[in-house]
Amino acid sequence: MRQTELQLAKEDRVAVDKIRSKGVHSTREVNRAHVLSCLDRGLAGAQIMAVLGIGRTAVWRTRAAYLQGGVDLAVFDVARAGRPRQYGTDAEARVTALACSAPPAGRQRWTIVELERAARQEPGLGGVSRETVRRMLKKTTSNPGAR
Repeated sequence: MRQTELQLAKEDRVAVDKIRSKGVHSTREVNRAHVLSCLDRGLAGAQIMAVLGIGRTAVWRTRAAYLQGGVDLAVFDVARAGRPRQYGTDAEARVTALACSAPPAGRQRWTIVELERAARQEPGLGGVSRETVRRMLKKTTSNPGAR
C-alpha cells in the first residue's frame, strides 16, 4: 500500500462528506476532510497538495491521525491543556471589592501600585503582581472615578 492510499469506512465517509458539505467548520477542519476524501478516492499526494495548497506533512499527518483514531482525531483539533489560572474568580472579586472600597488615607483614589500592596495583604494573594491586578480590574466594567 502506498503512503498516500487510504480506505475510509462507510460511516467515516459519510461523516467526512458531511463536514465538507455543510455546517460551520474551520478552514483547517474542512481541508483535513478534503484530504481524507481525496486519499479515499486514490488521488496522488502531489495532486492533493497542489489543489488544496497544503504541504506534504499535512497530508501525512491527517492520514496518520485517521489511522490512529478515526475521523474525529484526523479532522478536529485536540483540546490543549494550557496553563491553569493562578487566581480564581473569588480572588478577582476580592481585588475588585478592594478597588471599590475607600482609598487609603490621604488619597482621593486608588493607584495600581497601592492596590497591589493592599491585595498582597489579603490571604491567598501574597504573590499577586501589579500587572495581574491591572488585568483583573480591566475585566470589570466598574469605573469608581466616574460620577
